[in-house]
Amino acid sequence: MPVRTPDPDPNDRDDEGARRDPLSGMRAGQGPRDLNDGGFGSPDRGSAANPGWLSEVELAEARRRLPMLYVEAIPVRTDGMGAVTDVGILLRATPMGEITRTIVSGRVRYGESIRDALFRHLENDLGPMAFPLLPPQPNPFTVAEYFPLPGMSAFHDDRQHAVSLAFVVPVTGTCEPRQDALEVTWMSPQEAASDTLSAEMEGGRGTLVRLALASVGALR
Repeated sequence: MPVRTPDPDPNDRDDEGARRDPLSGMRAGQGPRDLNDGGFGSPDRGSAANPGWLSEVELAEARRRLPMLYVEAIPVRTDGMGAVTDVGILLRATPMGEITRTIVSGRVRYGESIRDALFRHLENDLGPMAFPLLPPQPNPFTVAEYFPLPGMSAFHDDRQHAVSLAFVVPVTGTCEPRQDALEVTWMSPQEAASDTLSAEMEGGRGTLVRLALASVGALR
């Protein structure tokens, strides 16, 4: 099944309805390209668009030319000894109108740290009361490479070549999925590693879930 990793940033707005700008306060000329040269990320003339944000046309062109950087997270619950007891798998509606199983995933913005990107996507998908436990310097359990052509790796994304840093993230609060995440289903590690679930997951992410569980010693 083709992967359709969500790009929720156009709906990521502040309390007044304006887009949040991770580069707010940056002067013109401080970015990788001047704001008026028509390069990638340039706002329409006369607009206050985020200079680090790509339009749909620019994003399509960037995807055609460059690998895209993502973070992915497998949310888990742990017991008092730190052992994984439950794994959170998302039910998501794709832009194509399909319903699929997946994990927390999204792009890293220009000027954004890996930790901040992880926190942003966890909050976007699981809600503000999920309370993820993120260390000061998160370390991925693996790096997954998604290719547009099937068979080049275990992971496939028909839109682009993407490089994803994948993390296991304990959450301690209440998860209330938002945006295009319809629900989060908590499963035992054995259920999450099953062939049945793997067949329902997009882009080969069943393999990623198994790697995550193996990295924390949750597979028997």
